[in-house]
Amino acid sequence: MELKRFLEKLSLDTPTPGGGSASALAGALSASLVSMVAGLSSKKDKSKKKGMEGIRKKGLTIQKRLFQAIEEDSKSFDAVLKAFRLPRNSGKERRRRVKEIQKAYQRATLIPQLVCQRSLQLLEYSQTLILTGNPNAVGDAGVAAFLAEAACAGGLLNIKINVAAITEKNFSKKMNILVRTWARKRNRLMGAIHKKLIGTY
Repeated sequence: MELKRFLEKLSLDTPTPGGGSASALAGALSASLVSMVAGLSSKKDKSKKKGMEGIRKKGLTIQKRLFQAIEEDSKSFDAVLKAFRLPRNSGKERRRRVKEIQKAYQRATLIPQLVCQRSLQLLEYSQTLILTGNPNAVGDAGVAAFLAEAACAGGLLNIKINVAAITEKNFSKKMNILVRTWARKRNRLMGAIHKKLIGTY
């Protein structure tokens, strides 16, 4: 989807695309900046060429995956809405409807999980670029970190929202543990990044 068209659809009074897709886009933008800064750093310091080229390629891979996730997140929530529209005229239909709703909510956590995982990778790459990358591009690396943080926060929020509707306790427990683990890692990385960047603004 073209960016302009996506922004137009995002602004409409419809459920999708929504915050989950926007989070994936933030992550994709972060990945693009990570790749850019790594490329500039590779040219600036030949001794770091191999490591920076590795980050650049990984950033591009993440960018492509998160770009796909923009539409995938919308489709997963559309599946939730579709499950809610199932008939409920009989006991059998009501039981099927509840089962499908629960399955759809569980599947709706998959893309936010992906966004969180990839965003945390991007935060690690951003930190490396801020510390050892091209100093002339430290602002770009910082923006990459802030976008990755926003993507991760959006992913965490969407997991929590979907989990709140899920009745299977084991699944909910697993997801809540993941959310806490990822939130701690996000906070640790951003604390270090903010400390390094504090003199720039």
